[in-house]
Amino acid sequence: MKKISYLFSFFLISTFSFAQKVEEKPVGHQNISKFRQLKQELPTANSYRTASGAPGHEYYQQKVDYKMDIILDDENQKLYGEETITYHNNSPDDLEYLWVQLDQNIRAADAITNDIKAGGPSTFYKPKKFVETYLGQPFDGGFKLDYVKDTNGNDLAHTINGTMMRIDLPVILKSGNSTSFKIKWWYNIPDHTVDRSRSGFEHFKEDNNNAYVIAQFFPRLAVYNDVEGWQNLQFFGRGEFALEFGDYEVNITTPADHILDGTGYILNRKDMLTKKQWKRYEKAQKSFNKPIIVVTQKEIEENEKEFSKKTKTWNLKAKNVRDFAFASSRKFILDAQAVKIGSKTVMAISLYPKEGNPLWEEYSTKVVANALESYSEQLFDYPYHKAISVHAKRQGMEYPMICWNYGRPKKDGTYTERTRNGMIGVITHEVGHNWFPMIVNSDERQWGWMDEGLNTFAELIAEQRLEKGFPSRGYPKGVVSYMSGNQSRIAPIMTQHDNVFQNGPNAYSKPAAGLYMLREIILGHDLFDKAFKTYAERWKFKHPTPADFFRTMEDASGTDLDWFWRGWFYTTNYTDIGIKDVKKYAITDKPTQKAKNMAKRYGISVNEFLPALFLVNTDSKEYTKSMVKVKNPAKDIPSLKEYLVDNFTPEERKSLKDTKYFYEIIFEKPGALVMPILVDYIFTDGTKESKYYPAEIWRFNDKEIKKVFASDKEIKEIIIDPNLLTADIDTSNNSWPRKKEDSQFDKFKKKTTKN
Repeated sequence: MKKISYLFSFFLISTFSFAQKVEEKPVGHQNISKFRQLKQELPTANSYRTASGAPGHEYYQQKVDYKMDIILDDENQKLYGEETITYHNNSPDDLEYLWVQLDQNIRAADAITNDIKAGGPSTFYKPKKFVETYLGQPFDGGFKLDYVKDTNGNDLAHTINGTMMRIDLPVILKSGNSTSFKIKWWYNIPDHTVDRSRSGFEHFKEDNNNAYVIAQFFPRLAVYNDVEGWQNLQFFGRGEFALEFGDYEVNITTPADHILDGTGYILNRKDMLTKKQWKRYEKAQKSFNKPIIVVTQKEIEENEKEFSKKTKTWNLKAKNVRDFAFASSRKFILDAQAVKIGSKTVMAISLYPKEGNPLWEEYSTKVVANALESYSEQLFDYPYHKAISVHAKRQGMEYPMICWNYGRPKKDGTYTERTRNGMIGVITHEVGHNWFPMIVNSDERQWGWMDEGLNTFAELIAEQRLEKGFPSRGYPKGVVSYMSGNQSRIAPIMTQHDNVFQNGPNAYSKPAAGLYMLREIILGHDLFDKAFKTYAERWKFKHPTPADFFRTMEDASGTDLDWFWRGWFYTTNYTDIGIKDVKKYAITDKPTQKAKNMAKRYGISVNEFLPALFLVNTDSKEYTKSMVKVKNPAKDIPSLKEYLVDNFTPEERKSLKDTKYFYEIIFEKPGALVMPILVDYIFTDGTKESKYYPAEIWRFNDKEIKKVFASDKEIKEIIIDPNLLTADIDTSNNSWPRKKEDSQFDKFKKKTTKN
């Protein structure tokens, strides 16, 4: 029995040992290169969207037209509307139902939004918000639908699901056909200062007036396309809007003393203004150097005292826009300036209460004009006839031709530099949204970065055009703290917009920083600008996807950027590139041990390498007097010319640099992102040489690589990424000799630990 047990034990041990040996054998793996192509991540190209990133020959998009009559009830803060919607089915598919967005339902008393938000108590609550949240009196702001009918007055079957409504068509809508139907509704307008609604009113206690910024105010069609089918995701508040282009005819009835502007041409503007105001507006249409005040502060102060019981109706018309919004108040000052864009004149307009002065009168319209000019230069000429900036407390929101912006001085009219810069930044940003996504019409509900990130980058360029050194967002150094933070609270940029952890860095700053790096260090201005403009031109008035953007940028620049999209957009990896070691070499014509070892491996004599030149490590035992043509090799370093007397003519030798310093630099990459290596070699005489090593240098070794640098000058210092262009989270390893001061990463960690 003992013998059997022994044999069995021996068998187990032997088997285990054999298994260990088997497991130790090399195993295969899939392609894990950071430079592999984005074949699995990107959808297959087709006849709708090509592999080059351009719309395909069968690309289509739906068209939706609206005719609306709107009443703004200022006394009760309600909005009433009736609309006729005409839906054009340009898709190859037959449709049995339509999906309509009911965005105001996010503020319905029983909205699901209230239940999906998690978290403890807020830092503070406005009184109204506290009552709504905890005292059982929630604001009832959802759409109240009076009817949904066809044009013959017959009721249409419909089902409301939160912020979406499905209309079941009595007859299938065939490809190429259109259908019309009517909706009548009303809703309570929210106070947008309570919960920062994108739309609503602000009440001014001093004069008992309201200022309205009205959007998402009408039931509107969702997008149907070749990518998603129906884009009918719920509106939870962050992921904004996926909308179709169409034509609008909108009649808006307001109190007779209100000043209004909105999307589209105001067909009866002359009738809505006094004779003096109309003359000023005509003057503004020819004023290209400065804004002209059309409705003065003195005039609106008179308006504020009395509340007209009469009404007037503004007639607006817009073609080929994806949305509609307007602003209205008896408090609005209006100024305007003409801007030359290509061969046409565009009006830059501002609406603001007296509480916005003197800041708004000084800056708003000028900033609008600069944004129009800068974005037109970067992308394509602004196609509409006006762009409006409306002052609204704590707001920053965009719609075709109009946007709401914050930036309010103190009551005594003074303001801080921060307030001024914030106002300039938000106006530039929101006007810029006319390009992304109002015209280059990406799906904001899915991909917030496609409008916010691209726009933040273009905003940076516009702000620097206005004022060099302006504190813009979008520089790579601005995302270091975010990228080096808690990985459990970071999501890849390519995450559905409602599900990202930190919306500001994720959708705005990081995508913008990525584009900045592409322009400044990876592609260069010429290639990037051509590609960026090509993307905008290809997809204006269309619906692009991330793949269309990625493919167009590569197609128009002639550069493989799959490694960049994968790392920067699909992962939360960070940049950390450093200098691991630096070795000095001298030149010799005597074979080194390395050369001898190579000759031995190939079974040849080392003499077969001769005549040849070799580099010998100055710290090695090989580096002796006998190897170099100098008496004191530690001090007197020979130059390359000394070894080339027999191999070049005197004339050729004159053109050769007197190179005698050779360095092997070992670069390491603790970070998972691949990036170009930007290096400054600083010499003992105070001069420097900058070198650029493309990201592809990491193809065959993702951990460390070596480069040999030859010079006629001795190196004093080596610095990686001296201008902080790669979002490197740890700069403590970015220099040689190594500096003792804390890196950005160390400082950030100390700060967060302390807090």
